Amino acid sequence: MKNRMFKTAAAVPALKVADPVYNAGQIMQIIREHADCGLIVFPELCITGYTCADLFQQDILLEQAKECLIEIANAVPDGQTVCVGVPIAYENQLYNCAAFLSGTHVCALVPKVNIPNYSEFYEQRWFTSGKDVIGRTVVIGDDEVPFGIDVLVSDGENDVTVGAEICEDLWVPDKPSTHLCLAGADIIVNLSASDEIIGKHEYRTMMVQQQSSCCYCGYLYVSAGTDESSTDLVFSGHTMIAENGRILSNVLFPERNHVSTAVIDVETIRFNRAHQNTFPSADSAWYRKADISMAPLGGKTNIKSSELREALQKEAYPIPRNPFVPKDDEERGRRCRRIMQIQANGLATRVRATGIKNLVIGISGGLDSTLALLVCHEAQKIEKDIRIIGYTMPSEGNTTSLTYNNALNLMKTLDVEIHEVPIGSGVTDHLKQIGHSGVYQGEGDTTYENAQARMRTYILMDAANLHNGLVVGTGDLSELALGWCTYNGDHMSMYGVNGSVPKTLVQYICRSYAETCGREDLKNTLLSIVDTPISPELTPNQDGQIAQKTEEKIGKYDLNDFFLFYMLRYGFAPAKIYAFACCAYDDVDPEVIRTSLQRFYNRFFHQQFKRSCLPDGPKVGSLTLSPRGDWRMPSDASVRLWLDEVSKLS
Repeated sequence: MKNRMFKTAAAVPALKVADPVYNAGQIMQIIREHADCGLIVFPELCITGYTCADLFQQDILLEQAKECLIEIANAVPDGQTVCVGVPIAYENQLYNCAAFLSGTHVCALVPKVNIPNYSEFYEQRWFTSGKDVIGRTVVIGDDEVPFGIDVLVSDGENDVTVGAEICEDLWVPDKPSTHLCLAGADIIVNLSASDEIIGKHEYRTMMVQQQSSCCYCGYLYVSAGTDESSTDLVFSGHTMIAENGRILSNVLFPERNHVSTAVIDVETIRFNRAHQNTFPSADSAWYRKADISMAPLGGKTNIKSSELREALQKEAYPIPRNPFVPKDDEERGRRCRRIMQIQANGLATRVRATGIKNLVIGISGGLDSTLALLVCHEAQKIEKDIRIIGYTMPSEGNTTSLTYNNALNLMKTLDVEIHEVPIGSGVTDHLKQIGHSGVYQGEGDTTYENAQARMRTYILMDAANLHNGLVVGTGDLSELALGWCTYNGDHMSMYGVNGSVPKTLVQYICRSYAETCGREDLKNTLLSIVDTPISPELTPNQDGQIAQKTEEKIGKYDLNDFFLFYMLRYGFAPAKIYAFACCAYDDVDPEVIRTSLQRFYNRFFHQQFKRSCLPDGPKVGSLTLSPRGDWRMPSDASVRLWLDEVSKLS
């Protein structure tokens, strides 16, 4: 597969102000020690030091800086691109530049556009804005180097493009990086010299995070370090690496000769831009592209899944096992509360719009119906005259006392109107009417299983008519992805509140509600439900214990949710999903992961027909399978391409 992951670095070298030879030595040492980085970025004017002041008007300093720039370039091998800050004299003016170096050449020079001259900054005393520098070249050593704000650097073989802005360029409304990204830059580098004052660190972080988010780009920010002159200012060596609005690395006041590294996935950047069709494309023809060499992670343009896995593990690349669930306890709690708030408000809006105040819901004692009932309960707080009518519909011999009692206890503690309708005799009569024996025939008897699910929906729909009510659906996103629902059974409702909540998150929402509800009886019931094996209970139990366990049939929900996230959120191919899964689940046999991935694709493709006619329901996260929303797919699409790739994984 094509490798679009790149190891990048933001480096703050030790420095002596106005000593380019010393500074070049420190820069080259970092380059040598980080040969595995495809891109390394250094601070603004790092060859001379940012705080040289009127020394920038000394030709001896400028000439020495240019000689050191050539020396540094000679130290940069093929497969690596380095960006350093250097003053460049051109036609009677001095420019503050970002110099791209690669394969022993100076490849491009990009001048700073916005020259600050306020408060502690007085750069206009020495430097000229590059805003009018377009289409120019400068001779550096033996190379005629593209020079201007119209320059991007690009590695055509590895399909990555990089643009540069310098310090103040990030702080203005019309940022150069915005235009660079619209013209195709995947990664922005910012060479900065931003002094440290109270509150500035947080503000810079917010700006970098926001710019990487709205431009869907990788963003490498590196500021001058503490070796700059402290006559009036202190510099902190603030380094940040961001991707698509996520801060991957954020270091302030590091030790001298500090290097922060992070892997940027250009594939996610490209996917986000293509998916968000309001992200426009600028006329990239206005920009010149200078050639660079920037090797991807592991040094291979085309990489096997096993090789990518090894490279990711070597870098300790963070891949969460549960991408739908925040790892931080506090953030997870906030997320759970906000999801339920969205669900409850969606349901309350539907109640107001229809004028139907009676909510009819089937309660099984399982996770999904529990969450749906909690949502009804929260909606009742918004619309005070909502009436919740709960139905428990046990099937004799199948429903266990554990789930039955949990269902009753849950409805009692939430003060729900309780109705009990045993379905055993009705299902048996119906089965016999269509020629079935009425007795479970063993593994594969879907007629027996689905008759129960449809009988329950049949009862709920008729009960809704009886009570002038609205049937609230309980099925979740994971079940819809895998088709683990009975068509026109639990698959159908009048409003499905859980339709965009994955199973792994359903568990956490219920657990979070239990821990914060403030009622011991409700907490105990909810925790009992969360800890109960997931099962539709459509086959006979064994000595009163649940026999039919969902994850034994369709695989572990955490793995299925993992596959679903990376397939839909970033459009990853099977080989990349497999590599990511093997890293996240390093305690699971890779063959188990491969088999699970194969099963996932089979079910996802073959069960689309169930998703094509889903009831309405609120979107709560970045993903939903609603045919009216995020996911449109033909029910007769072939899965061959995906399964062929899975079969080749090792």
